[in-house]
Formats: sequence, C-alpha cells, structure tokens
Amino acid sequence: MMISQFFVLSQRGDNIVFRDYRAEVPKGSTETFFRKVKFWKEDGNAEAPPIFNVDGVNYFHVKVVGLYFVATTRVNVSPSLVLELLQRIARVIKDYLGVLNEDSFRKNFVLVYELLDEVIDFGYVQTTSTEVLKSYIFNEPIVVAPARLQPIDPAAIFTQGNKRMPGTAVTKSVVANDPGGRRREEIFVDIIEKISVTFSSSGYILTSEIDGTIQMKSYLSGNPEIRLALNEDLNIGRGGRSVYDYRSSSGSGVILDDCNFHESVRLDSFDSDRTLSLVPPDGEFPVMNYRMTQEFKPPFHVNTLIEEAGRLKAEVIIKIRAEFPSDIIANTITVQMPLPNYTSRASFELEPGAAGQRTDFKESSKMLEWNLKKIVGGGEHTLRAKLTFSQEFHGNITKEAGPVSMTFTIPMYNVSKLQVKYLQIAKKSSSNNPYRWVRYVTQANSYVARI
Repeated sequence: MMISQFFVLSQRGDNIVFRDYRAEVPKGSTETFFRKVKFWKEDGNAEAPPIFNVDGVNYFHVKVVGLYFVATTRVNVSPSLVLELLQRIARVIKDYLGVLNEDSFRKNFVLVYELLDEVIDFGYVQTTSTEVLKSYIFNEPIVVAPARLQPIDPAAIFTQGNKRMPGTAVTKSVVANDPGGRRREEIFVDIIEKISVTFSSSGYILTSEIDGTIQMKSYLSGNPEIRLALNEDLNIGRGGRSVYDYRSSSGSGVILDDCNFHESVRLDSFDSDRTLSLVPPDGEFPVMNYRMTQEFKPPFHVNTLIEEAGRLKAEVIIKIRAEFPSDIIANTITVQMPLPNYTSRASFELEPGAAGQRTDFKESSKMLEWNLKKIVGGGEHTLRAKLTFSQEFHGNITKEAGPVSMTFTIPMYNVSKLQVKYLQIAKKSSSNNPYRWVRYVTQANSYVARI
C-alpha cells in the first residue's frame, strides 16, 4: 500500500499537520478536500463519503474527535486498508499525546512529525505499533493542562465500587510520567457497544444488532500478564456452537454470533472458563471485537403519530420511554425526523416542567430535531409539533415524513449483558496494588422507528 500525502484538518479547515511523502499530488489538496467536504453538506446531502476522487486524486478520510485525518493517493489501493491506517495513526498519536485536539497537536508538532516519519516512509507503511515506535521516538510530549481539555460528559466516568475517576485518567501519554515523577500503576477496560435497531410502524422490532468491542489501555510497568474473565454462560456462534467447536449450549446466556481477538490474546483456557490471557502492549488496543444479533431489550421505545389537523396543518407526537433501570442515566440524546418537503413552519410544545431540552426545525433540510440533555431510566418524554404547510397534501402524509432516528450514549450499561467478571494482574506487590477501572458504554449506531 502506498499513499502520497497525509494531513490533519480542523473543522474550520485549518491545516494542523501536513506531510507530502512522494510529491505526486498538488499542494492545494488540503483546500480541495475541505471545499469538497464542506459543499457536500451545504448541497443538502448527507456527510461526505469517506472516499471520493477529484481530478484523478483519491481522498480517504476519517473524522476523529472533530479532526479530519486524510490520506491521498493517485494509485489504486484498498480503501478499507487506508481507512484502517488512518484510524491507527489517530490512535498512535493519541497514545503519545494523551489527548487528541487541536491544541495538543500544535504544542507537540515536533513529536507528531517524528511519529509520522516513523509510521510512513516514502509513502509506504512501516509500523503502527505504539510499542515498536517507543524504540525510535525520542521527543517527550508536552502535556495539555486539564483545564484546556474538553468538558467531561457523564459517559467519561470510570467506576470501581464506590470509587470514581474521570475519563481524563486515560488522557495520559504512554511515555510521560505523573508530575511527581512516578508512573501511576493502573489499567483501563472499556466495553463499548454500538446498537442498531429498526422498529416497525406498530412498534415491533424488525432488525437488531450489536457491534461491540472490549478496549484496553494499560499503564502497568514491566508488562505483566493479565487475565480477564468474561461471563461463564458466554457462547460463541448461533445455538451456542462456534466454528471452533466451543462447548455446546441450549441457547441460554450471552450468545455472540462471532468474535475476533487481538494478536496478543491467548485462548488456552477460554474454552473451559471463558478467561482471556494476554500481555498488554503499550497504548490503547481492542482485546476483542464481537457481533450479536440475538434478541435483546432495546434501551428506548419510540412511539410516533402524525395526523392532519385542518387545512395546511398537521400534528406530530413523539413519545420516548426509557426501558433501562432507574439508576442508569442516558445523555446527549438527539431525535430527528424528516418532514414533508412542503413544510414551511413548525412550532413545538414540550411537557410541563421539561428541563434540558431543545427543539428546532431546520428549514433548509426540512428536519425536526429534539435534543435532550439526559433521560433517567424508566422516564418518559413527549414532544408535540404543529406543522404548517405551504401547499395542500394529497394521499397519506405518513409516506412523506419520517422515519424517526435517535442517537444517544448510556454510560455503565450494556444491552448484551457481556461482563468482565474479574481482571487479574499476575505481578503482585504488597506496596503497590494497581488500580483497575472498568467502564460500560452503549451508543446508538442506527436507531430507527418507522411511522
């Protein structure tokens, strides 16, 4: 695989990092890329695709925490390979800087360019391993002060019993020590699940799927062996049987359709007690990726009603009910619903005492948007919208509106019920007991309710 250029742009189009490896692509490629991405959205279309071609130049990009990571080439290369490379470059830079944002890039541009020159040489990829790069990187990171970081949302909280630690605990560089000169011994594990659900107009589940990953980031010295135990009733493969002929099951417990593991994971005892053994490499890495299509209880139930309310008018009622326990709180919820093209105005009515909620009608895209700061488990919220049309509608109005889509984040909750039972560190010390932090996060990938 060969790439010609790599660059990072801010959301405003500012060029933060630029490296031209082969001098095959015009220097104005950064401006060409940003104009293409910007006008793609302004033309009323969705987000620009991750890959497109302009004047014989292939542009590949991923968006990470508001920054565009872009690669260009004139040759025919594997798109998935380049996109994976961009994700890995972002991960390596985050491992060294501790946090990805514009300020940390500008403070550490010497270190960032040193990393890029080791990762890619004359357009050819050499390595994306944080551990391997440690032997070749000699610049120390300039740590961004916590006050300059983005505000921490409730999803960025790690818990261990009654202890709580903000998510900025994982924004440390893998090569920097704490201010006191000591390196704090700790390890972080994230179980992140992105769910896709499609509801019929009558509220039945048509499709459901979970894409999950177990992420790990280690700050343990000496590279000790880690043992990570999952549910004993975990089964791989439909009906409890996998291609590896794992133990059979009657179908109870957690059933994953398929999964794959990081190269450092040993599965010697996975068949008998569902325990993973590994020596974690430096930096953040996925221990296990999995997919699940077994029926599960969706976290939200959505009811939508749209009906005529006189000449050139209609009313929309959207009701959301949280189906998770009351000690769980979902945050950053956004509900969107496309409206008929001839909608000219929309007025909104929220339930009495509603707090932390915003509504908007985006006239250019004819989109109804409802934002909720948080929803407590078991809670129910209702939005009424009165629509005014510029022309009379004919036929069934429900065919020209919807579907309703949701995005959300639910900390410390996972729908698959996959759990880390214990996290054991082989190296023991009476004076230094490493901290172990485990977090569960559920996010919406595609959460759609038809009208």
